[in-house]
Amino acid sequence: MSLIAISEQEFAQFQRFIYDAAGITLSTSKKALVSGRLAKRLQRCSVSSYAQYFDLLSSGNAPDEVQTAVDLLTTNETYFFREQKHFDLLRQQALAARKHSQPFRVWSAASSSGEEAYSIAMVLADCLEGRAWEVLGSDISTRVLQQASTGHYLEERARLVPPAYLKRFCLKGIDTQQGTLLVASELRKRVQFTQVNLNQTLPPLGMFDMIFLRNVMIYFSGDTKRLVVARVLSLLKPGGHFCIGHSESLNTISDAVRVVAPSIYRKDGGE
Repeated sequence: MSLIAISEQEFAQFQRFIYDAAGITLSTSKKALVSGRLAKRLQRCSVSSYAQYFDLLSSGNAPDEVQTAVDLLTTNETYFFREQKHFDLLRQQALAARKHSQPFRVWSAASSSGEEAYSIAMVLADCLEGRAWEVLGSDISTRVLQQASTGHYLEERARLVPPAYLKRFCLKGIDTQQGTLLVASELRKRVQFTQVNLNQTLPPLGMFDMIFLRNVMIYFSGDTKRLVVARVLSLLKPGGHFCIGHSESLNTISDAVRVVAPSIYRKDGGE
């Protein structure tokens, strides 16, 4: 299939589309990404230009196609145990929580295909064995959430998983599944995935001891960052920790938490 060129005007339409849908700001350098990811949808929907495809999305008659377009434009690759220092902190906090009776709850707020949420679950299963804990993974993309729920990944995504965790929590694929791994069913059952649009009012999710919102704010404008972070932090317990990407900062974004280390913040209160 030959790739249909996307005009500047058409690209601007999709910049506005994904900003309105998810608060994501697409720079002009993403023009090839937009045309590449949406090209097959033009053929599938029997339209001959990106302008016609945008008209379809704007018509109100194709909500499933709108979700498909959002999925394609918001998918980001991730891997297990990305930024190890956050998992070192998680281990410390989980061990400290052993003396409490209430569940230790962690939210992977932009979980993509689930590697982050399962990494969190491995640490909690190790540190809080026999005690109550919960992991919630959320994303705006239904497509990556469906993948996350399967717990099936390429082995290369797990290169940073500690060997003991690989042995305990993962099954190595053989024959036709060689080169892949499957997160063990006992762990998959402990992780809940749900669709959440951080650019809208949040559903009732409860309060969390630790929240990961990593490598997603870079796609938001300043105003959107402030709104999203305020929503997310409203669900962080006093004394809880908030982790963002190592290239991100809350400087001028929020004063609801204080920095304790680069990319790690704590909400005052608690013990």
